[in-house]
This record gives sequence, C-alpha cells and structure tokens, in this order.
Amino acid sequence: MNIRILVVPICCLVLATFPSPRADAVEATRALRYVSGTPEAAEAWQEELRTKLFDLLRLTDLVRSRDAIAFEATVVDEKEFDSYRLQTIEIQSTPARRIRAALTIPLEAAEGGHPAVVAIHGHGGSMTTPFDGEKPIYKEFGSALARRGFVVISTNVGQHDVYEPGRTLMGERLWDLMRCVDYLASRSDVDNQRLGCAGLSLGGEMAMWLGAMDTRMAATVSAGFLTVMDQMEQNHCMCWKFDGLRELVDFSDIYALTAPRPLQCQNGRMEPDTQFTVALAEKALAEIRPAYSDFNASDKLMHQIHDGGHEIALEAMIQFLGKNLDVKEGGIDSPGRDK
Repeated sequence: MNIRILVVPICCLVLATFPSPRADAVEATRALRYVSGTPEAAEAWQEELRTKLFDLLRLTDLVRSRDAIAFEATVVDEKEFDSYRLQTIEIQSTPARRIRAALTIPLEAAEGGHPAVVAIHGHGGSMTTPFDGEKPIYKEFGSALARRGFVVISTNVGQHDVYEPGRTLMGERLWDLMRCVDYLASRSDVDNQRLGCAGLSLGGEMAMWLGAMDTRMAATVSAGFLTVMDQMEQNHCMCWKFDGLRELVDFSDIYALTAPRPLQCQNGRMEPDTQFTVALAEKALAEIRPAYSDFNASDKLMHQIHDGGHEIALEAMIQFLGKNLDVKEGGIDSPGRDK
C-alpha cells in the first residue's frame, strides 16, 4: 500500500478534511463572472461588482464615512538607515479601532512627492515582515523599495478573528489596507497619483483585493496567489471565503476589477501541486485577459513565471513598480542591503 504524506502549513490543516464542492455546481452560480464586451460595458460591470463586494465584505458604511474618520496619527518608534527612516505609527482605522503600521520615509525629498507602495505580508507574517529579513521568501521587498525612494507602508492583516461585530474577516483586512492608502494619500511627501501595492501569498491575495477595490492603486503586484477558487477549497486556510463570494465570482473576476491599471502576477515553477501552480495560474489568467483586452490594455497585464517556489521575484517586482509608478531609472538599481 502506498502512503502519501502531505505537508501543509499549520494554518491550513483545519480545512484539509473538508470536501471540495463540485466545480459545475459552483460555476452555475457565478452570477457576475466577467463577460467580454465593450469598454463601457466593462466599466459598468466593475462598478456593479465593486458595489456588491463592498456589501458582502460589510464595508459599505465605512467607505461612505471614511472622510469623517480622522487619522490621529502618532509615531511610536523610529529607526534611521542610510537612505530612509523606518517608523512604527498608529492611525485610526475605524471610529472604534486603531491599527499599527510600519512606514518608511526617504531622507531625500522628491519634487512633487514620492511614489508609495502598500507592502503586504502573508500567513505567519506581520507588518515588519517586508523589512526584517526573517522570512527569506519575501526578499525584504519593503526595504528594497524604500532604498529606491518609495514611501512604503505595511500593516498587520494575518488575524483570524473579526475585531468588530458585524464585520467580516476579509473585509477588516481589506479596510485596514485601504486606510493605509488613505494615510499615504494624505501625506505631503507622497504623490497620490503614484500609489501601488504588492504582496506574497496571503499578501498576494490582499494585493488582489486592494488593487481591485481601490482604484487609486496605479500598479499591483500579486505574488504567489493567482489560482482558482476550486483549488483553494482544499489544503488551504479557508479565511479567503465569506458568505456570497462563490455565488458571485471567481478570483479571475476580482483581478479583472484592476483593468486597465497595470497588474503583475507572479508564480513559481517549484510551487507544490497543492499550492499556487503555474498551470492553475494560467487557467485564471485566461479569464482575466478579456477585461484587459476590452480596455485595449493587454500590455498592462503581466504574468511573471519564475524558477523559484512560493516566493517573490524581487527584480521583476521592482522593475514593474518602478516603471508603472514612474520612478526614474537611476532609482531602480540592483537590490542591496541596509547597513
């Protein structure tokens, strides 16, 4: 008898025994899947889907009242490196809840303000993960961007408990990221026309959501996540799923909300069969392409396939964000390390 041992992250084990629903049953209820058409039809579809998703995420009230929520920002800690400061700050996320974030600020001022990126960690990470090097798969991408003149912000999105009654887990994660964008856009040293986001794994999922739901994202990098929902029903943490989602869309539809803005998805050839394989990514990508094509923006969609596993392709990420957030060529150099 052959015995196969499957090793999965601890956070995924609780769901490994749940059966996957029949794909045809789910497809039949994918009510707002993207259907190719005119640019005007695509825009109308995006507006309708965002409205429905904000309702399902239980964020509509916060979106409507966001301007009334003062940041009341405070600096908790600060460290200085060769070319930037790294601060720990606190801001108001909802009227009843404050969040902490890591924020990098270039020491050298930029005329018109700096480009800025929301850097997003995955399961088991924290707001410091993009900067501290403790998890090599992230390649210290937050620090790498900071050295190139980006303002970078990162907050904690790995919780598995809902903080406020009546909210959803994915809604709270997304809202905290959107508040980070609000805060970046409020700063005089940030060019609010050059905002982007990037993340790996859960961070790639949240970059998908942020790029889709916040149209201020001028460039999005989603690493180690592009896949289909059927695959995520097994051997994965089910925190991605909430009531009404599967009846409405698949991941490709959420990604299609980013069109025609630049989107790079990254997948490694060494991903295990149970994870974010290139084959599944290409299946999802085939359903994203029509939206970009309908907007005459096919060149804005990029699939970066690399030889690694579940990790960031750092150079590709930096080049993509640099190009699409209009960073001068001299600011995009080879990755180094802080001294």
